Amino acid sequence: MRKIVGIGETILDIVFRNNQPTKAVPGGSVFNCLVSLSRTGVPVEFVSEIGQDHTGSLILQFMRDEHICTDYIRVYEGRRTAVSLAYLNERNDADYVFYKDYPQERNLLNLPTLRKDDILIIGSFYAIDPLLREAVNRLIQRAKEAQAIIYYDPNFRPSHKESLDMLMPMLEENFDCATVVRASKEDFQYIFGMSRAEEVYAKKMKSHCVNMICTAGGDSLTLCTPAGTKTYEIPQVTPVSTIGAGDNFNAGFLYGLMAGNIGFDDLVNLEESRWDEAIGNGLKFSAEVCCSYDNYISTEFARTIRAHSTL
Repeated sequence: MRKIVGIGETILDIVFRNNQPTKAVPGGSVFNCLVSLSRTGVPVEFVSEIGQDHTGSLILQFMRDEHICTDYIRVYEGRRTAVSLAYLNERNDADYVFYKDYPQERNLLNLPTLRKDDILIIGSFYAIDPLLREAVNRLIQRAKEAQAIIYYDPNFRPSHKESLDMLMPMLEENFDCATVVRASKEDFQYIFGMSRAEEVYAKKMKSHCVNMICTAGGDSLTLCTPAGTKTYEIPQVTPVSTIGAGDNFNAGFLYGLMAGNIGFDDLVNLEESRWDEAIGNGLKFSAEVCCSYDNYISTEFARTIRAHSTL
């Protein structure tokens, strides 16, 4: 049976509205994606790190309750689990402040295996952090050797722009290894100095990865492949919070690959209708998560997905 493996940060998100804490939920870009996928019945495995503290224990129990394998979670003795403060503005977008307590040496020695047509999702600074590069590369290499699908969401924050010259080789390595890249127009602006999807694809991305999805918030989504370019309209919702919107597009899209039985070889020349189906799932998941303060699709929404699932 196919599975989805993710590697990324585990963090406790404390959400503020009008400068008052509203909710605290386990988070992290890849983490959010995997929780939603697990709720739909997809087998998932996660590689990450937490501190040996009360917050870490809560998150580990949350993962077990969500049927996420915890065999590959590194627990650092005497360290505190990472926390983010997410301040929602009038558009319900978030500004973040992070508090982290990682050791100087971060060893992720225990990594899962992958088989053909499994999916590996990598993303955010975690995928280019020099302190974690060896582990990320080992997992990418396993995926490449197995002919697993590699899905990359750079989620590049403006706070890392000053280090772009140092980080660019690792970004490009990830682009080269990816089967599909999904990034926002802001990501591309920060990384390449351009944001129009067609220009990014022609001048930069096509030489790295031939399947590119560019999102533009609530405005539109552009798919670029060797077969051409297609723009998709975004479902209009009144968001409660946009935290996790991109992560859950990733979840819905990957669910679409699994439900549509789309494997590694299929993505070389995938039919337009099958792209439509996978992207449509991504947009549904993203719209759903904007309707609550949670970072993942609701269990009620997941039940409706499972009721019609072909998995």
